[in-house]
Amino acid sequence: MENGSGRLQKLESRVFSGERLGEEEALFLATEVPTPLLVDMADRLRRELNGDRVFYNRNIHFEPTNQCLYDCLFCAFRRDVGTGPEKGGWLLGADDLLRRLEAFPKGTLTELHITGGVHPGRNLEWAESFLRTLRAARPELHLKAFTAVEIDYFARSSRTTVEEALARLKEAGLGSLPGGGAEIFAPEVRRRIAGGKAPAQRWIEVHRAAHRIGLPTNATMLYGHVESAAQRVDHLLRLRDLQEETGGFQAFVPLRYRNGNNRLSALPEISADEERRVFALSRLVLNNVRHLKVYWVMSGMERALGLLRCGGDDLDGTINDSTRIYSMAGGQEHPCCDEKGMRLAIEAAGRVPCERDSLYRVLER
Repeated sequence: MENGSGRLQKLESRVFSGERLGEEEALFLATEVPTPLLVDMADRLRRELNGDRVFYNRNIHFEPTNQCLYDCLFCAFRRDVGTGPEKGGWLLGADDLLRRLEAFPKGTLTELHITGGVHPGRNLEWAESFLRTLRAARPELHLKAFTAVEIDYFARSSRTTVEEALARLKEAGLGSLPGGGAEIFAPEVRRRIAGGKAPAQRWIEVHRAAHRIGLPTNATMLYGHVESAAQRVDHLLRLRDLQEETGGFQAFVPLRYRNGNNRLSALPEISADEERRVFALSRLVLNNVRHLKVYWVMSGMERALGLLRCGGDDLDGTINDSTRIYSMAGGQEHPCCDEKGMRLAIEAAGRVPCERDSLYRVLER
């Protein structure tokens, strides 16, 4: 009978040769391998894929609305449709974003990251007009916009297909999709926590369709709530399958559940050790997705820098205090890091800062 050490060596060989791990093998990594060994393997794979570079970009986020049809138990961001500012709700448009952009003249940003709630008054035609307005005003900025859940709603509310919706949005200026809305793919978990939003297969269909027309995307996993290790593995393997089919994922972003101000707040947040294991496992299972993003807003910069040692090679961007999704759930109240601070933090972690654009092309300035 093969001992654990021999089994680990075989799995390590398979991972570094680019082979696909099976469910049982991935679950062995998730549950049986000591954290230091798991992290070491992930860090070596990171170095093989990306060297010592840590990527970042100069971006801001824009969240058009937190009024949402769906009612996810984990979400502190969401408000009922029609909720006004006196109760923490907002409904913003392209003009509001353009006013914010006045503080960021040409050359100071490369990307707008746009996601928000699913509002019944906003359909595909609204999204097209929104993107065209932004592209006309700031054509130098890459528009990374709308989760698969938002795309699904745009298509259904405008009575068209996902493929047609994406093609129209691309023509209007859409450059790529973020990875939000994936949560956990396991249907029993999704039914419990995800408030009736698009099922896992629909999320996958949207990203497959985006990849087919040349729109790159990210992928995410919300972990650390009610899911099991096996359900995390299932989620990762489904993403790996789609990446093998299309090659369209640029980065994977593990998102830790924060328990502030939501209906799962009785759940404790996972330990730092478990967080390190999730990142390392993600790097090893998704060895066909080049980049593993440590979204520093999720945990703060100090903790994020530690996660770079677990296979991470990207910190997202400067943000400039432009997102409230995590701060409303207990994260950093005003997430902001200028470019100098980002580079110094990366260097302090012993890595090489590398500015990128939204398509992971290195920018030399």
